[in-house]
Amino acid sequence: MPSGSKTMEEHGRSVQAISAQVNQFFQRKVPFRLYHGSTNSTQSRTVDPTRMVDTSKLSHVLQVNREAKTCLVEPNVPMDQLVDATLPYGLVPQVIMEFPGITVGGGFSGTAGESSGFRYGFFEDTINWVEIVLGSGQIVKASRDELSDLFWGAAGSFGTLGVTTMFEMRLIEAKPYVELTYHPTPSTSDCLKVMSAVCQDEANDYVDGVLFAEDHGVVVTGKMVDGPTSERPLQRFSLAQNPWFYIHAERATKGKQEPVHFTTPLRDYLFRYDRGAFWTGKYAFQYFVTPFNRITRYILDYFMHTRVMYHALHASGHASKYMIQDLLLPSETALPFLDFVSKEFAFYPLWLCPFKISRPLSLRPRIPSDSKPAGESRTFINVGVWGPGSTDYARFVQQNRLLEQKVRELGGIKWLYAQAYYTDDEFTEIYDVKWYERLREKYCATYLPTVSDKVRVDITKAGKASETWAGWLGEVAWGVWPVSGLYGVWKTLYQREYLLAK
Repeated sequence: MPSGSKTMEEHGRSVQAISAQVNQFFQRKVPFRLYHGSTNSTQSRTVDPTRMVDTSKLSHVLQVNREAKTCLVEPNVPMDQLVDATLPYGLVPQVIMEFPGITVGGGFSGTAGESSGFRYGFFEDTINWVEIVLGSGQIVKASRDELSDLFWGAAGSFGTLGVTTMFEMRLIEAKPYVELTYHPTPSTSDCLKVMSAVCQDEANDYVDGVLFAEDHGVVVTGKMVDGPTSERPLQRFSLAQNPWFYIHAERATKGKQEPVHFTTPLRDYLFRYDRGAFWTGKYAFQYFVTPFNRITRYILDYFMHTRVMYHALHASGHASKYMIQDLLLPSETALPFLDFVSKEFAFYPLWLCPFKISRPLSLRPRIPSDSKPAGESRTFINVGVWGPGSTDYARFVQQNRLLEQKVRELGGIKWLYAQAYYTDDEFTEIYDVKWYERLREKYCATYLPTVSDKVRVDITKAGKASETWAGWLGEVAWGVWPVSGLYGVWKTLYQREYLLAK
């Protein structure tokens, strides 16, 4: 058992307390939300404490089984804590999301994946079973074989079918380092071709890619190894003095045609995009009119980790000013989509991550690729489109809706962890809402918020000016540069001092 983790008996008592509280809400048919503690979500929600179930203490790795290569984990365990608990056993989870603060429960309920997805699928594909407190308060276990409709329904449904309280996860053999190979590509089409080819190489443990411009991309492959060599020198990414990963990959491949090789510690690789949140951290430098160079990145390193950045993003209100979208495209339509993004938004860099899936996607979206025979694998490319939107809110909404419409046109789907701008009719057209509602009725969850309630932006209300003079003046003051940004920084520092004091 990992050091510092609580016992199964303690876990059971925590779950019983949650069950009793959920049952009380069920008896009164009062909807509730969950309080998880800190989060890396791109959405900010205000929770009424009288309608809240506190699951923040479900934050332990309960057990690691070296022989079975599994672990028992509570939902609020973040990725870095999970890795630190399994590595002493020479094991690592099959899929680890790139931000250390993303939790196991968040990855399961919100759909997530990373560069091992071409082998193992999404994060929920690495879960053997999950313990869930249903909307009635009943505690059940769901897996591929037992309550399978609940298992797959809960994956990607944002906690709207019940409260997840424990997971059994699959682990794989780990080595202490990852040998990185940067494959430079001169075009978008070449980048996709190289990515497809390296996914066929069984020696690769990890594959993803970055498009820096129309004429410069890189496909990154990783193989777990015992250590660096003279031909593959050590390069770290986690320390303040180290380069941000995307900057290193861009500079190392600029003007190159042949692959470039490095070796990095496994933990550095898994969280290589933490510093700078991929590349979105550079927008903070632009906002505060601060030079973006090695020295300033070193000085401001504390603020450039995702746990800090997301807190500041929510506090400042800037989450609603940036397009933060992850889109999943069938491999055959990824190229026209990337051409569309380049032409319409000129957002670079763009993140590419391949996945192989042989089951219906979460919430059963109606996309053409789902017409393939059951059990047949389908290949997808996840495209991360992240950048500043229009300062005019109406135009900002239009930009997001344009992106959503293009994804639908090309047979893809978007992840709902970011804001969705679908209308009610569009949401119903895209997802199998009747199937979802039948599950909610079967498992006593009809009084809980729906996925649409939790993720969709009400564009009829959002962005409207305040109807009072005081509210209008407040909005004007908030919009003056750099008031909101400074407030976000202050809130972040205040929270840090509060936590240190505790």
